[in-house]
Order: sequence, then C-alpha cells, then structure tokens
Amino acid sequence: MRADGARVLLVGATGLVGSHVLDRLLDDVRVARVVAPVRRALARVDARLHAPVVDFDALPDDAALWAVDVVICTLGTTMRQAGSRAAFRRVDHDYPLAVAAHARRHGALAFALTSAMGADVQSRFFYNRVKGELEAALQTQGWPSLTLVRPGLIGGTRTQSRSGERAAEIVLDALAPVLPRRWRISPAPHIATALVDNALAARPGCHVVDAAALA
Repeated sequence: MRADGARVLLVGATGLVGSHVLDRLLDDVRVARVVAPVRRALARVDARLHAPVVDFDALPDDAALWAVDVVICTLGTTMRQAGSRAAFRRVDHDYPLAVAAHARRHGALAFALTSAMGADVQSRFFYNRVKGELEAALQTQGWPSLTLVRPGLIGGTRTQSRSGERAAEIVLDALAPVLPRRWRISPAPHIATALVDNALAARPGCHVVDAAALA
C-alpha cells in the first residue's frame, strides 16, 4: 500500500452496506482518497471523496477513475427491484465484473466483494448461482488479493422498504440465541468492517469471510 495512504474505489456507495463502508473509509487514517462512482449524485461531501456520476452500462476507461490501489464492491439488487433475471444479472454480475476489469487493468491490487452465503456456480438457486459465477470470474482476473465476504440476511435500515426481508429479520433476531452463528443476521456495519479491513490489509491470495464471522 502507498506510504501516503490507500486510494480506494468504492462501488455501491449509496446502498445499505456501501454507505457504512463509505463512512468507515472516510474515518480511516489509512485512506488517502475514495473514488465512488454512482448512478445518482451523492449527498456526502468530503475533501478526500470523488463521486462522479457514471453510466454503468458504458463505463469510461478513464485513469482518473480507475487508478486506485483497492476496490470494494457492494453493488447488488433484488429480483423484485431488478424486474427480471437478465436485469438482476446485469447489476449483480456484469457491473461488478466490469468495474473489477477496469481497475485491475489500471493496477489495482486488492478487491473485496459483498457476495452471499451459498454462492455457488452449481447452485439450483439463480441468486446464489449468479453470486458464485461472479466469484469464479473474479478469480480469473489475477487479483493479488481477493476477499469474498459472504453474509447471510443483511440487517439494517434501508432507504427502500423490503417487507419480506424485514419480516425475516424480525424472526431471525428473535431466534438468534438458539441459532448457529452462520444463520444469524449479518449486520451491515459488521459487513462493512470486514470489507474495509480485509481490503486495506490486502493479504495475498483469495480469502472468504463467512456469515458466522459477521454475526
């Protein structure tokens, strides 16, 4: 990592986990600059923050955007929000992979991803299969350091209501004392901490942070 601090690219800064990651990065003395490309203007203002509005379907090959040391990806949607399998795959697979390819080509050395418990290229479930395919594709890009964070149900207050997830969160919260750690809620701040700490540590190789470590 650079002596004057890490340059970090954060994608997904407006989401539940991404907003917590942004807070941690801007509070971290190890971070010199945060680049957070977004689809809509970001209200947060900070001298170290650059948040350009971009089209993720046509990402610019601009060194000012991609010349970073570390990438943290928290992009993600739901089938309901996406509206179709193709749209879901575009957001949860194609966009993160395109971001990773640009950053790696410009010299980034570490990548940390919010994936999902159950991510598996052979999964019968579309959501888990897409997450598994993304993980597998990232591992072919030659990242010196790759961290795959696999939360269970993500806990926290969202700007957009997800009634089904909220109901499940209430049930899991009530059952937490008797559930194995891997089945408990993964609070968004815990996920953010795992992403930031692993990305900045940039340990060589591929590392998995499972849901049990996030409870």
